[in-house]
Amino acid sequence: MIIVIECVDRVGLVASISAILAKNLLNIVSMREHVDQAGNRFFMRLEVTSGDGAAAAEKQLRQVLPPDAQITVNPIPDKKIVVMVTKEYHCLADILVRNYFGTLGATVQCVIGNHTVLEDICRRFDMPFFAVSHENISKPEFEEKIAAIVDSHNPDYIVLAKFMRILSPLLVARFPNRIINIHHSFLPAFIGASPYRQAFERGVKLIGATAHFVSNELDEGPIIAQQIIPVNHTFTAGDMVKAGKEIETAVLAKALKLVF
Repeated sequence: MIIVIECVDRVGLVASISAILAKNLLNIVSMREHVDQAGNRFFMRLEVTSGDGAAAAEKQLRQVLPPDAQITVNPIPDKKIVVMVTKEYHCLADILVRNYFGTLGATVQCVIGNHTVLEDICRRFDMPFFAVSHENISKPEFEEKIAAIVDSHNPDYIVLAKFMRILSPLLVARFPNRIINIHHSFLPAFIGASPYRQAFERGVKLIGATAHFVSNELDEGPIIAQQIIPVNHTFTAGDMVKAGKEIETAVLAKALKLVF
């Protein structure tokens, strides 16, 4: 079971949380905590053994933590996700393989694509694929079709595995803090389209990828995971794209593990 906590920071939070879990016979398997000193915010992610005391522990945590505390208790591995794609296969293929072998930490319910290029690989994994073209229809109509499919599967998260369309604020608001994107750049550098071409023309010596939650600001949502790799003058723009695909796959996998 995963417990995620966010609240105002104060002395003794870790001790209080640990004591409550111990009292309810929930053993801590792993624990990570961080304090944003500038914002005075406390963040903690715990993996604990499941047990009958989970409900009581959550109730007690809400009683002792600051009033603004946000507490999320997630069972393992019951998360459900919907994946959205366009034409690039590398991130989707990795997700499908992990899903097939039960190492994803969640279950893929279906894949939605605005092109049919990746339908065949989904079929090979016996994964439902829904084609929703963005052509010749309005953006609201396009997104309403997507939302209807998502709603029918009731996922915990939507994963944009190289879905190359900008989502409207209305769609983002419909699934708040539930949409995860992989961006082919080390944000905030080179946002938007063609980041590898931008990086090549700028002569950068490091390229990377960023996984983040989607917000109304393009490529500026809360960052989940990032990674960079070195490049040099021998790399063409094509070489950067190839290297970038490998790092995108790794960063998205890491982000999903952190979230699930």
